[in-house]
Amino acid sequence: MGSPLRWGIASAGKISHDFVNAVGTLPAADHQVVAVAARKLLDAEKFATLHGIERAYEGYQALAKDPNVDVVYIGAVNNAHYELGVLMLQHGKHVLCEKPLCLNEGQSKRLVKLASERNLFLMEAIWSRFFPFYRQLRERIDRGELGEIREVEVEFGFVLSDVDRLRLKSLGGGTVLDLGVYTIQVCLWAFGGKAPEKVVSSGVTNDEGVDLEVTAELHFPGGGIGRMKTSALRELKNTAVVRGSKGSVTLHGFWCPQLLTDVDGKELVDTLPNARHPFNFTNSCGLRYEAEEVRQCIVAGRLQSASVSHVDSLLIARIQDQIRKQVGVVFAEDEQFAV
Repeated sequence: MGSPLRWGIASAGKISHDFVNAVGTLPAADHQVVAVAARKLLDAEKFATLHGIERAYEGYQALAKDPNVDVVYIGAVNNAHYELGVLMLQHGKHVLCEKPLCLNEGQSKRLVKLASERNLFLMEAIWSRFFPFYRQLRERIDRGELGEIREVEVEFGFVLSDVDRLRLKSLGGGTVLDLGVYTIQVCLWAFGGKAPEKVVSSGVTNDEGVDLEVTAELHFPGGGIGRMKTSALRELKNTAVVRGSKGSVTLHGFWCPQLLTDVDGKELVDTLPNARHPFNFTNSCGLRYEAEEVRQCIVAGRLQSASVSHVDSLLIARIQDQIRKQVGVVFAEDEQFAV
């Protein structure tokens, strides 16, 4: 079997907690979390104690230099993804980076290029695609059980308008990056990764100039449409309905589905194992699926995952840029990292 994949964790926040907790449900022979870094040493130490991690670092440089780390999970806020990704790749680490991969397509392109030049694995952490129901949906579509895919209708909303990472422009906020990455990826997944020919969107922004609610349509070649809505002002249905010429499938809680309504109307239920600690977010134990995907890719010498390829991530970034532009959300990084 070989030795376990040794993980380093960049940032000791809530999503990093959930990721490490989920990895703890996988065989120790395959995965080991060996180090954590945060801006404040105390945060890293607390995290390390809770999760039984050997080394805690103040700042990310030390983690990048740790010779015992194979791959780094980046769980920091959006606007730190690019810088941390570059740092880890420059120090020879494989990278799994929380979505959105970067703030825009320009940054994403540079990061992907660096990973390829360094011969290192890089994946945007679109964990949804590794859930069993996503894989099943992919197989059903590929086998033609839904016929020709014509429409995806997806909405994703929670009351999040006072959450800093979403509210503040300085943190790369807005629903397009936070929630839209999910709605965009499920549309692309259903339409087989094809790029939309046209993106039409409108939205509501806050006084910071970040979007709090967005409605968008992705028009695909052949007439297919992805209709999506994101909101930080109210809770939405949070389902994705994939409609084909022969039938439709609904993913409930579509970003981490445990319930699927099949073509024949039957409801299928999935479960997740128990972990050592409580989770911060819904179904976070499912982060174990993407961690295992990373291990399998690295063991096989693959530099990207077929399920979330670099092309996929760059396309998502481009669509996010287009939507932000149409809604009027501009980051300082947009000019600096123009495509």
